[in-house]
Amino acid sequence: MTFTPPGTHPTRPDLRGTFGMVSSTHWLASSSAQSVLERGGNAFDAAVAGAFVLHVVEPHLNGPGGDMTAVFAAADEPARPRVLVGQGPAPAGATVAHYRDVEGLDLVPGSGALAAAVPGAVDAWLLLLRDHGTWTVADVLATATGYARDGHPVLAGVCRTVEGVAELFREHWPTSAERWLPGGRAPRPGELVTNPELAAVLDRLAAVADAAAAGGASRAAAVDAARDAWRTLVGEAAEEFLRTPHRHSDGRDHAGVLTAADVAAFEASSEDATTIDFRGHTVAKTAAWGQGPALLQALCILDGFDDERLDPSTELGAHTVLEALKLALADRDTWYGDGGHQDGAEDRVPLDVLLSPEYAAARRDLVGERASHDVRPGAVAGRTTPAVPPLRTTYATDMPAAALPGAPAGGAAGVGEPTVVLPAAAASAGDGLETDAAGATRGDTCHLDVVDRWGNMISATPSGGWLQSSPTVPGLGFALGTRLQMTWLDESSPSRLEPGRRPRTTLTPTLVLRDGEPVLACGSPGGDQQDQWQLAFLLRVLVGGYTPQEAIDAPALHTTSAPGSFWPRTWTPGGAVVEDRLGADVLAGLADRGHVLTLAGDWALGRLSAVTRDPATGVLGAAANPRGAQGYATGR
Repeated sequence: MTFTPPGTHPTRPDLRGTFGMVSSTHWLASSSAQSVLERGGNAFDAAVAGAFVLHVVEPHLNGPGGDMTAVFAAADEPARPRVLVGQGPAPAGATVAHYRDVEGLDLVPGSGALAAAVPGAVDAWLLLLRDHGTWTVADVLATATGYARDGHPVLAGVCRTVEGVAELFREHWPTSAERWLPGGRAPRPGELVTNPELAAVLDRLAAVADAAAAGGASRAAAVDAARDAWRTLVGEAAEEFLRTPHRHSDGRDHAGVLTAADVAAFEASSEDATTIDFRGHTVAKTAAWGQGPALLQALCILDGFDDERLDPSTELGAHTVLEALKLALADRDTWYGDGGHQDGAEDRVPLDVLLSPEYAAARRDLVGERASHDVRPGAVAGRTTPAVPPLRTTYATDMPAAALPGAPAGGAAGVGEPTVVLPAAAASAGDGLETDAAGATRGDTCHLDVVDRWGNMISATPSGGWLQSSPTVPGLGFALGTRLQMTWLDESSPSRLEPGRRPRTTLTPTLVLRDGEPVLACGSPGGDQQDQWQLAFLLRVLVGGYTPQEAIDAPALHTTSAPGSFWPRTWTPGGAVVEDRLGADVLAGLADRGHVLTLAGDWALGRLSAVTRDPATGVLGAAANPRGAQGYATGR
C-alpha cells in the first residue's frame, strides 16, 4: 500500500461471493434487488426493481417525477460502457424571456414547478428493462407496489424532512399536506406509511404491459406500452394541476409551464460513455450534459503527480486533490452543458480538448502550494470562453439558509439538492445527511450498484422529484423534480435555460474497467459533492491499495470554492468541507495553506456504495456507506 494505511478496521466487511452483489443507500432497495437476482433476474432487472423501491422508501431524496443517470456494461459487450440517459429536458414554455420578463426572476427557483424538467427517471428505467432486462413490467414493479400499497416503516429522515416543510405544506401546498400530514402531523419514524395513489399508478403500468402481452405483443413491445401509459398519465395530470400558481422558493406564487405535450415528446436514451485511462484502468462517465467529465478532468490533472500527492489522508494530498477539483469544476461551470441538440460548433462542449494530456498538463501547472480563492476556467483555442455567471459569495457560518438571498421567510424548501432548515437538535440526530454550521441539513439523492454472476454491472443515481421539491400532483402521489434550477437565465451560457435542452445534471455514477472488463461500479448522492467524494474513493482504491470498504470508511472532504449548482447558487472562495477524522495536523496544515475549512464532524460526508468483479476469478464484491446507518450491501 502506497497511501497512509486506514486508521481503523473497516466498519463493515468487504462482501465477497460469486452469485450476485448489490449496494445502495437503503437496505430495502438492496434487499429487493438481491431478491430479483435470487429468482433468476439479471443485474438490470434487479436495478430496475431496486430503483422503484427507492422511489417509495426515500421519497425525500428521489421520486418518479425526477430523473436518473446510469453507467453500465452488459456481459455480451463488456468493453463498451454505456450511459442510460434519464435526464429530461426543459419544457417548451421554459424560456429565459418568460422566467425573466413574465415571472420576474433572475434565477430559476429551487422549489416549485418552474424548476421542473420533463420527468425522465421512469421512462429510462423501463428502457433499460426493455433492452437489457429479462423480466416483465409487473414483476419488477411488484415489490415497490407492495410497499406503496401496504406500507413500509418510514425513515426518520423522511419524518424530519416533512416536519421541516410542514408549514409550507399547510399554508401553500395543500395536496402535499394531504399526502404527508395525515391527521395534521408528520409521520413518526418507523410508522407504516402508504402511498395508494403511487401504487395505483404502478398497477396501471403493469396492467397495460400485461394486456399488451396477452394480446400477442413481444416483451419489448409490452414494456413500450407501459412507457406510453406513463407519459399519458403523468402529462395530463401534471398539466392540469400546474395551471394553478403555487409557492416557489423565491417566496412568490407561479404557475408551472410543463405540459402533456412535453411529457409525451420525451423518450429516454442510451449512449456510449465518456472515458479516460488512469493508472491501468478505464474510467467511464456521462458526457458533459452531466458533471461526470469533471471527475475525469481531475483524474487527468492528478495523473501527472507522484503517488504521494494523491493521498487524500495527508496534508499535501488533500491540498492537491482540492486544487485539482477546483480547476475541474471551474471548467464544468464554464464549458459544460447540453449542446448535443445544436449544430453550431460554438455550442459543442470541447471535451476532446478538456480531457487531452496537453490541457491537463497546463491545468496541473496551476496547482500551487497555496489554496486558490478564484474561479479559474481554462481557455480553448479557437473558442470564446463563456463568461462566469455573477457569483453570490457566502460562508457557511455567515447566515442561516433561511436568510440566503431570495429565500422566503420561515425557511427555503427545495434549496439545494434538496435542503430543509431544521432546528439544531433535530439536525444533530444524523441520518447520513450533511449538516452545515447554520443547522441547515442538506439531503442529496440515492444510489444503487448491482453486479451479477454473468458479468453485467450497473451504477445508477436516481434523484429529483423530492417530496419537498414541489406540490404533490393529485392522482399521482408524487412531486415533480427541480433540475432546471441548475440552468442559468443567460442566453450565452452553455448551461442556459432553453426549451428542449437538458439541464447540466450533477447525477454522476461511475464505472471502472480493466483490460476491457468492468471491475468496479460506484457512486454517491450529494449534488456537487458526488464526483468529489468519488474522486477520493477512486484514488484510495486504484492507487492507494484500499479495499472498497476501507475507502468508503476513510475521511472525506470536498471543496465549496466553486459556484453551487443549486439555488441560490452561492460559493465560498477557498472553501473546503472536511471530516474531522482527517486529523488535527492535516487540518492545521490545510488552514495554513489558505483553505477556509468547515468541520463537518467525524462521520458526515459521503454516502458512497460500490460493487466489484474480478474477471479472472469471477469473485464479486460489495461495500456500503456506514454514515447514517442506512446504506446497505448484500450478496452471496
